[in-house]
Amino acid sequence: MHDVEFTMTKIYAAIGFACLTCFSARAVAQPPQVPRIDSVVMADNQPHQDDPAVIWYDDFDLPQRQDQYPEKSGKLSQEVRFGTTGVSLEMAYPRGSQGIGGRKVFFGDSPTNRRQTLRGNESFDDIYWRIYVKHPADWKGGGPAKLSRATSLVPPGWRQAMIAHVWSSGEALTLDPASGVKNGRVVTTAYNDFPNLKWLGNKPASQFKLHGGEGLGWWVCVEARAKLNTPGTKDGINQLWIDGRLEAERRDLDWRGTFAQRGINAVFLEAYWNEGSPVDQARWIDNFVVSTKPIGPVVCSTNPTILKTSYNGPGQQHSWQAEIAERDSRGAVVGEPIWRSFITQTDSNQVTINTETGEFLGRLSQSSSLANDTSYLIRVRQRSSNGQWSPWSDWHQPFQTKTAKEESPQ
Repeated sequence: MHDVEFTMTKIYAAIGFACLTCFSARAVAQPPQVPRIDSVVMADNQPHQDDPAVIWYDDFDLPQRQDQYPEKSGKLSQEVRFGTTGVSLEMAYPRGSQGIGGRKVFFGDSPTNRRQTLRGNESFDDIYWRIYVKHPADWKGGGPAKLSRATSLVPPGWRQAMIAHVWSSGEALTLDPASGVKNGRVVTTAYNDFPNLKWLGNKPASQFKLHGGEGLGWWVCVEARAKLNTPGTKDGINQLWIDGRLEAERRDLDWRGTFAQRGINAVFLEAYWNEGSPVDQARWIDNFVVSTKPIGPVVCSTNPTILKTSYNGPGQQHSWQAEIAERDSRGAVVGEPIWRSFITQTDSNQVTINTETGEFLGRLSQSSSLANDTSYLIRVRQRSSNGQWSPWSDWHQPFQTKTAKEESPQ
């Protein structure tokens, strides 16, 4: 009997040891978290600075630029930046608060803040606005309700003929267009006069989760468009691109009926969180552009520097690798990668695209730089000190290279 008990004890011990060994092996084999490209180093001169289609451009680096906002709040952050230099606009969310931070730009036929109204002798029926947004990797609570809006302000006061809201929908973003016109007349009596607004549809929302999962921890390009309808015709448009891909749109909109006395004349960046933030946290905004034509991502040199997000996973970072591929007009990858970095065994999270750090492939196999005036996407993976590679990230963080004229010395 004692022999049987002793034998069973050994069997149970062996099973326990085997389970512990399997568990330990699984723990050791756990791969790192999938990284992202945090940002790229932009060219010193962005085309938005000289483009006649651009109404407003602000990278938040020039103090005098901030004085041109009629209304502004929120501090500029030197700790969180797009690329390796400059500052960003911080949207702060102390626990329980509805957010601190914002900027208001007035242009065209805006009836308010005329002394600081941009291009005040024009009227705009079709505009695009772009920002880059970064949430920390440990962001909590989903999306603050407000991110940005374009609107048509009508006197007296701040009555609104239309509003193109870019708002959160859980962890996603959505468009929530609204009209303040009825029978050819503006019926709103004040700003945000919700009872007198006609809501034109807030679904579907984006597939991309800006406020969770894939959207956290790196700079994400968000661009929107609002095109007013031809007076008397339901042909208005509202569109949203995230990370260079069309994520939501509303067509055949009746923004303003037959009303034609005012165009779109203001864009606001906003922090407002209806329910309040569940914890102390912040998000950041940079590279703000308002234009009459599509804007797209930032422009870089043909040998740009890319920055990876910080390592997250078991052990420490051992190495990482990035690939670059061309991007089509819909935001999709074209063909195979045209540059692949060598496996970078370094603590640094940045690399410059050249022949010393990687290999040009395909049609660029004889090149020492990327092609001019071309749009690209990046993907990245990282390896832990236990030898495990993460999966490759999705293709993301689009950028455009300079034209040959822009690249050549002046």
